[in-house]
Amino acid sequence: MTTIAVLPVKRFDNAKRRLAVRLSPGTRRVLAEAMVTDVLTALRRARHVDGVVVVTSEHAAEAIARGHGADAIPDIGDDGHNPAAARGVAWAVERGARRVLLVPGDCPSLAPKELDELLGPRPAPGPEVVLVPDRHGSGTNALVLTPPEVMAPSFGPGSRARHEAAAEAAGARFRIAEPPSLVLDVDTIEDLDLLRAALDDRVGGAAHTRGMLARLDRR
Repeated sequence: MTTIAVLPVKRFDNAKRRLAVRLSPGTRRVLAEAMVTDVLTALRRARHVDGVVVVTSEHAAEAIARGHGADAIPDIGDDGHNPAAARGVAWAVERGARRVLLVPGDCPSLAPKELDELLGPRPAPGPEVVLVPDRHGSGTNALVLTPPEVMAPSFGPGSRARHEAAAEAAGARFRIAEPPSLVLDVDTIEDLDLLRAALDDRVGGAAHTRGMLARLDRR
């Protein structure tokens, strides 16, 4: 197994609180489930992803993962995105991964073709960090780490600069990639509106999230 995708997923009841100005807790939960399902579908269809592990304390997310051919491991302590990501990386290393993709569960427009272009057929010959920024340019939506232990993930506000500094300290090549379908994550109402517009402009993909957005539009 060469490349393993690591997908940390928080409890759905705690997901997307910044959407509370428009969406009820139940609706936010269903939206979070739909987005994770679409991300897993895209990862399964990507040719250069050899395996997927979901790190979560959410039983529903574990069930979704198993249903999409992914492994699931517990997010012990449920203590944040970075510890969960680190657990997933360690799990991948134990299973022989030479490269890991750290990807969020709230980029449902993720396109398998763009993901394959991001990864390429083979890991880099030496240490390399590939960063996909968020749409604001200062955060991190995804990381490709070769080898998986090249540096520790440090997601959160301002993470792009931290990741670049960590890659430099590790002596790894660092590059930015901006696949359109992976740059847009969903944290705010504005993000949700941008996602709706992006999905309206393309055919296929994100079937579960599309269905959820259609239900919201009918209300």
